[in-house]
Amino acid sequence: MRDRIEDSLRQALRSRDKLRAGTLRLILAAVKDRDIDARGQGRDQISDADIMALLQKMIRQREESAKIYLEAGRRELAETEQAEIAIIDEFLPQPMDEEAVLAAIREAIEETGAGSLRDMGKVVAVLKAKYPGQIDFGKASRMVKEMLGA
Repeated sequence: MRDRIEDSLRQALRSRDKLRAGTLRLILAAVKDRDIDARGQGRDQISDADIMALLQKMIRQREESAKIYLEAGRRELAETEQAEIAIIDEFLPQPMDEEAVLAAIREAIEETGAGSLRDMGKVVAVLKAKYPGQIDFGKASRMVKEMLGA
């Protein structure tokens, strides 16, 4: 994932796309900052899953900022935030639709041998390992609870 972002930055610089280059630089700076924190804790670089979590956080921050800008009547700033969201979103896996999530939950229940609500944590752990960034785990947890409780 790190390489994809760096390649995209090089392309943006070549094409003189200032917004894209700036956004990609922000992403790489945040990743580098997390790498430094990880080294301080005795670990190597952060994983792709950590990068995905970071990108999701960056998107949430920009959504909040865009909302505030719109409420303040600063449409141009809100549009810039939305454009940055679109750039960041390119690096995240596309979310699974509800049918695919249900199929993944059934597969995880079968894989773990879950039979009651006590096994819910095992099922969600399998989902998080297999589908990072692709599933809304708040909704998925409710679905798992319904399937195991029924």
